[in-house]
Amino acid sequence: MYQELLQKLGLSLNESRVYEALLHLGETNVSKISIKSKVHRRNVYDSINKLIEKGLASETFVKGEKLFKPIDPERLKEIIKEKETELEYSLQDMKKLYKSVESDAEAYFFRGIEGFKNYLQLILEQKQTVYFMGAKGFWLDPRLQHYLRHFDKQRKERGIKFMHLFDHEVKEQKPEILKLVGKPYKFLPKKYSSATAVDIFGDYVVTFVGVKPGELYEEPLQFVLKSKILADGYRKFFQFIWNNCKNS
Repeated sequence: MYQELLQKLGLSLNESRVYEALLHLGETNVSKISIKSKVHRRNVYDSINKLIEKGLASETFVKGEKLFKPIDPERLKEIIKEKETELEYSLQDMKKLYKSVESDAEAYFFRGIEGFKNYLQLILEQKQTVYFMGAKGFWLDPRLQHYLRHFDKQRKERGIKFMHLFDHEVKEQKPEILKLVGKPYKFLPKKYSSATAVDIFGDYVVTFVGVKPGELYEEPLQFVLKSKILADGYRKFFQFIWNNCKNS
């Protein structure tokens, strides 16, 4: 009759059956409990012990016989309150864990100059500092000049800052980019130059394929990963490299 309710309150099936049997029988022995509850005698002992631990049953000795009786069902309300208190105590830590685990993660790519413009739009939407690793100065690509004037105006209005770690070659081959983007910037050691670049901003990490000093390849490709955890990690990588690079 009450087994389903008792199980919802945290009792096992056998505990629910035994407790309900005790409510019907009052003070009684294991044999009668076993018959009434239809729980094997051996399992009755286990369930009784657990009910005693939970404050739902007690044991007595009458004329040398061990008897058991139920505790007032009002105790069930106390058990619920105790669980609520335990939950409340741990809830804040659980919330922190929940928020630390990414659920809104995405992976896709942009292709071509129009795709590159989509990447620039993401920067404006995030409104946070952009960290450039292996920067090539591809803002100088002639196909971007008209769009970049519009973009640069908006990013300044939104207070978006840039931090550049340029490839070594940019200093010699495209020095004009330095005036365009402004400080702060540093240069990677020559042996660490590559044909790729990585930008981090907000919750995004964007990896570029097909870039070289001062321009994009004919069909540039950007791999976009949206993940707060990943972006936070890459920002730490950037900071370590930044701290270990010489000033320009």
